[in-house]
Amino acid sequence: MDTRWKPSATVAAIIENDGKFLLVEEHTPEGLRLNNPAGHLDPGESPATACARETLEETAYCFEPTALVGIYLSRFQRPPGTAHGDRAQDITFLRFAFCGSLGAFEPGRALDSGIVRTLWLTPEEVRDSAARHRSPLVVQCMEDYLQGKRYPLDLITTDPSVFAA
Repeated sequence: MDTRWKPSATVAAIIENDGKFLLVEEHTPEGLRLNNPAGHLDPGESPATACARETLEETAYCFEPTALVGIYLSRFQRPPGTAHGDRAQDITFLRFAFCGSLGAFEPGRALDSGIVRTLWLTPEEVRDSAARHRSPLVVQCMEDYLQGKRYPLDLITTDPSVFAA
């Protein structure tokens, strides 16, 4: 049987405020890991809209993407027996990383399942905690942001058919 390879489309928010970056600490099968506010693209939404939604769900901060930092491919391999029964996992992620404007904090909002807390870390603290990152893209996206990489949002076109019922 032929199986077509399909990467998993994800979004991430690269949020800097007063020289610190917003990360989340989350439960994973590998233990507690640090990540950018990030998640999967859901049906019926654009990458920028998904990024705003995921940021709110994971951090309780409103976020408005204003620029694309980059588009990234990464591969994650999990050996059998560590999670999901005895199945091995081999997933390629296609990540759209955005920077933007941090909005209001919603203090009473519950964070997504698995999210333990949010953290504001300096670039050095982010680099020094690399062994705890969920993905090597946590540092790569921050470094690209610090290098000034910014692309207009209209670089990504979402056809109106995506929003149709």
